[in-house]
Amino acid sequence: METPSQDLKNEHEAIQEALDILKKMCDNLNNNQNVSQIDIQDMIDFFKVFADKCHHGKEENHFFPALEEAGIARKRGPIGVMLEEHEQGRTLIKNMQSAVSKEGINKKAFVNAATSYIELLRNHINKENTILFPMGAARLTEPKQNDLLKDFEKLETDVIGEGKHEELHHLLETLKGKYLQ
Repeated sequence: METPSQDLKNEHEAIQEALDILKKMCDNLNNNQNVSQIDIQDMIDFFKVFADKCHHGKEENHFFPALEEAGIARKRGPIGVMLEEHEQGRTLIKNMQSAVSKEGINKKAFVNAATSYIELLRNHINKENTILFPMGAARLTEPKQNDLLKDFEKLETDVIGEGKHEELHHLLETLKGKYLQ
């Protein structure tokens, strides 16, 4: 049986791939190599929709409250730290977006925000995968885990839309082919 933690870990793998692409985009910009502004916008949109609305939405609306109910601390605990990092990530996404305009890309501002975002998310994912998810797996009952998986599916459909998850994975594969060869 797939668990909510495993579902979230699978999404982490996609987010890690997106971070690899973003890093390569930053390297290219730093080396004055061409990076399509459309690709940069697609990458920002991927993080807004897949990482934040979908993935963080699952955690904030369903997984973290279930962990709290199971006795894992929010305030001064791991859930509070994760929520704070989600907010930091949103700010960095806004900063990346602000660096992109019709006139072009403010390379320095974009690379600074993107680099900070990459570092934040890599550390964040490591903490969730190695600390928070095992805590949840140990404390959540099987029926609760099944309910969470249903809630995750409903969120994907209701919040990001039918088929959008797959569309974002396809975008990721396209950008991987372009930047990670």
